Amino acid sequence: MAVWDDLVGQERVVVTLDAAARDADALVTAAAADTPPPPASKMTHAWLFTGPPGAGRVAAARAFAAALQCVSPDRALGGAPGCGFCDGCHTALLGTHADVSTVAADGAQILVADMRDTVRKSYTSPAGGRWQVILVEDAERLNEKSANAVLKAVEEPAPRTVWLLCAPSVEDVLPTIRSRCRLLTLSTPAVDAVADMLVRRDGIEPQVAAQVARATQGHIDRARRLATDPRARERRAAVLKVPLRVEDIGGCLKAAQELVDAAAEDSKQIAEEVDTKETEELKAALGGQSGGRMPRGTAGVMKDLEDKQKRRRTRSQRDSLDLALTDLTSVYRDVLALQLGSRVALANTEIQDTLERLARGSSPESTLRRIEAIGACRVALDRNVAPLLAVEAMTVALRAG
Repeated sequence: MAVWDDLVGQERVVVTLDAAARDADALVTAAAADTPPPPASKMTHAWLFTGPPGAGRVAAARAFAAALQCVSPDRALGGAPGCGFCDGCHTALLGTHADVSTVAADGAQILVADMRDTVRKSYTSPAGGRWQVILVEDAERLNEKSANAVLKAVEEPAPRTVWLLCAPSVEDVLPTIRSRCRLLTLSTPAVDAVADMLVRRDGIEPQVAAQVARATQGHIDRARRLATDPRARERRAAVLKVPLRVEDIGGCLKAAQELVDAAAEDSKQIAEEVDTKETEELKAALGGQSGGRMPRGTAGVMKDLEDKQKRRRTRSQRDSLDLALTDLTSVYRDVLALQLGSRVALANTEIQDTLERLARGSSPESTLRRIEAIGACRVALDRNVAPLLAVEAMTVALRAG
């Protein structure tokens, strides 16, 4: 199984990355043999992966990182890097490779403090003798200072360092950074392709795979989670009932509270395991004992970790809310399609009766205003409006139509 197998519907991107990985392998071989590098190499020191949510930006970048670190003996016989089985591929895909550093936003932004050690590491030689890979999962969340730190490192990279930046669009990255990167744009995979992957790779029943792929409109990670996590399916089912629950102000306020509470519970479940592990590892590193007192002078370090975890929980809650709003938007999109007689495939066929009832009970203009209200709620959340206030305003607007 090659590292590219999880990149659903991205054939053009795979061809580009595979060629670059081959040239990168040739560069390493030439350097080890002290011979001139191959001409016209397709490998470069900085890449920018863009594409809509669910297209697999981070998966593509991590697969490329694995191909760069591949140590399969088959390569000596002409095999392509990126076997998916060797130690280099396996650890890179898991995120434990010593020469693959991953940076992701814990809160709304990636702070310069989060980038400082990574930038410093980018100037060191790879421990395994191949490539030093820096993967930034949320390049759009770099603030001014952290973006400038990345720019400096991308402008003057070490000979064997590769930067892999991931962002929704080119416009989300500073012009000075993106001008120094090779751009790869991923597209949303087809619903049928996502369903097929879930059946082949995850053993999901074909009917369930088709339903979740259609419900998430080709979003690979969300489709997999819906197919494998009963709680995720329950939360989504509750969101799909919201349009029927906003018939009076009391219903609006109750629906808003439940949406916010569900997002908080979801983020708590996601963060709990990670936070506990981080805290115990830091205590052990500082010489503390589980359940005992910490050595003097470590309170500040522990407080920094708590602040980081709090930012991550806040971001996780808002991300969960955003997923709920995406599902809610898909309901009204289906309603609009029915009202206009469109032949667009419906995303939520499991609630066909509800969709038809909503379509009969309102006009296309009202449906558009409701979609705009959901968009306004997402903007408010991005601007740090209190989640409950933003969602309450949205549910009241959904009632008004």
